[in-house]
Amino acid sequence: MSKHPLSWSEDAVPYSKQFDDHFFSQVDGRGETGHVFLKGNGLPERWMGATQTTIGELGFGTGLNFLETWRQWTETRPADGHLNFVSFEGFPLKAEEIRAAMAPWPDLKTLCDEELDHWHQLKPGLNQWQMDAQTRLVLVQADVADGLALWEGAADAWYLDGFAPARNPDMWSADLMRGVFARTAPGGSFASYTSAGWVRRNLEEAGFEVNRVPGFGRKRHMITGCKPQNPPPS
Repeated sequence: MSKHPLSWSEDAVPYSKQFDDHFFSQVDGRGETGHVFLKGNGLPERWMGATQTTIGELGFGTGLNFLETWRQWTETRPADGHLNFVSFEGFPLKAEEIRAAMAPWPDLKTLCDEELDHWHQLKPGLNQWQMDAQTRLVLVQADVADGLALWEGAADAWYLDGFAPARNPDMWSADLMRGVFARTAPGGSFASYTSAGWVRRNLEEAGFEVNRVPGFGRKRHMITGCKPQNPPPS
């Protein structure tokens, strides 16, 4: 497993020394997940009327997005619903680092423990774990461009959650956004905390319709968008 060098803020927020950025909002990481990624993709309302929902994520990080999504899913999912959560991570954290990062939210502990019960199985490439009867986590440990090639599915919603574009530009490149577009179902959506102009342009050039909307915490804006139901040929 790749070592991701960390430091920790006074509020126990993990900080990547490799990418010179925090893993989530210092204001409220869990609140950011709810506002940016769930609300930004119209969730949980969209999955409440579906039998199959696939969420894709660029950057698993601490697993906070997955855990909060899983929590909300268990509370609102339809009786016949199934969730596939597919996340791409090149530099996975250690189990004890994930536990420490999730400590501020004790109501996520049980779900976190269940997730980490699988962590010793993590290997390079495609990892598929059944978390409960209606929830599957697919964790792709690879450089994200290589990882997209390993997964043949299509996401109904994307969480674009790489480190800050200025510090991790490869995670937001034009080529990668075209790959994300190709792995998005018609009518599928995305949301991201960033509103950087060049990221918006890369998404638009890939074929997405992009909107700038109010952000979370100290961020004035974020972006959301969707793939047209009938996109023009690439």
